[in-house]
Amino acid sequence: MNDPIPSTGRGSLKIYLGYAAGVGKTYAMLIEARALVRQGVDVVIGYFEPHGRKDTIELTEGLDEIPRKEIQYRGATFYEMDAEAILRRRPSVCAVDEFAHTNVPGSARTKRWEDVQVLLDAGICVLTTMNVQHLESLNDHVWAVTGVRVRETIPDWVVKQADEVVMVDLPPQALLNRLRRGVVYTPEKAQQALQNFFKESSLVVLRELALRQTAYEVDVRQSVQDEASSVMPAAGTSGLAGVEPAAPASDRLLIYVSADPSTAMLIRRGRRVADYLQADCFAVAVQPDATLHRVPPAQRDTLERHLNLARMLHIETRVLQGENPAETLVDFARRNQVTQILLARAQQGPRVPVLGQSLVQKVVRLAHDMQVTIVAERRREE
Repeated sequence: MNDPIPSTGRGSLKIYLGYAAGVGKTYAMLIEARALVRQGVDVVIGYFEPHGRKDTIELTEGLDEIPRKEIQYRGATFYEMDAEAILRRRPSVCAVDEFAHTNVPGSARTKRWEDVQVLLDAGICVLTTMNVQHLESLNDHVWAVTGVRVRETIPDWVVKQADEVVMVDLPPQALLNRLRRGVVYTPEKAQQALQNFFKESSLVVLRELALRQTAYEVDVRQSVQDEASSVMPAAGTSGLAGVEPAAPASDRLLIYVSADPSTAMLIRRGRRVADYLQADCFAVAVQPDATLHRVPPAQRDTLERHLNLARMLHIETRVLQGENPAETLVDFARRNQVTQILLARAQQGPRVPVLGQSLVQKVVRLAHDMQVTIVAERRREE
C-alpha cells in the first residue's frame, strides 16, 4: 500500500490475490501490516483466520486485533468481523482476511466485502485476501475445471475498485508439498482438499486464471492512469482547453435474459467480455408484459434472479414489452448502438422447444449489422 493514509475521504483497498488456500496471501498481508506499524501507521487486524498455521499466527503478535462479534444462529455461536467496532476504533489501516466470506444470518450485512465497503467509505484503508475462484464472472469456468461450484463470490466491480491487486504466487507442486506436510490444513482436511481444488491439473488452471486476472487488473489501472494524465492541463493553464475529450466506448454488448438456467452463465460471460472490451453492457429480457405480472410464478422468480445477478455485476437491465422477442431485442439493440448480441445456445435434445432454437435463428437473420455470439454452456472437464 503506497499511501496508507488516503488523501481523499475514501480509504484505499489492496487485495492479495491467490489461486488456492496456502499460497501465502494472509502471510503477505500481515507482513505488510507489520511494516506499516514500524512506519508509525495505526494498523489493526479486523479479521484473521489462522487455520492452525503457526508461522502466520506468529505474525499477528504485537498487532492490535479487534475482537470478533458473537452472533447466535440456530442454537450455535458464530464469530464474525465487528465492522462497527472497527469504525469506532478508526484505525488508518485494517487487515481483513477472507474477503469473499458470507456472514452468518443476523449480521448487519450479508457479505464481508460489504463490511469492507463500509470501512472504505469511512476513510479506513483495507488490506484483504481472496482467491481468483471467488470472482463472480469466473464461476462457470472454475466449476468446469474443478467440479466445485463456488458459492461465495465477489462481484467483478468490487475487485475493479481496488487500488492495488497483488498476486501471491506459489508453484502448484510446492503447494501440494505444503499440503501433504500439514502446513495448509489438518491431515483429515488435507485429504479432502486433494479430491477437490488441490488436484494438480486444477491448480495449474487456477494459477493461470490468477495470473491472467492480475495482468488484466494491472492493465485496467494503467489505462486509467494514462487517461487521467492525457486530460491534465499543462502548467500555467486552466481547464481542459486544447484537450480532446475521451472517446466513448466503441463496443456495446447486449445479453439476452430468459428463464433458461444457462442465462446465469451467459450473464457472467457477458460481464467478462464487456470488461475486456471496456464496453457498455445491457441485460435485456423480453416479455408480453414488462411488469412480469403475466409470467408464471416459477418462471418469473427465475427471471428476476437472473436480472438481479446482472444488476449485482453492474450491468444495466431492461425488461422490454413485446410479442416477438427477436424483433424487440434487435430493435432495442439497433436504437442503442449495440455492436454485439450474446445469446445462449439452445440445449440439444427432444425436450428443448423449437421456439428456443428459432429465436437464435431469427436474431441472426435480423441483426445483420451486428455481431451475434452464440455462447455454449461449459461442460465439466473430467
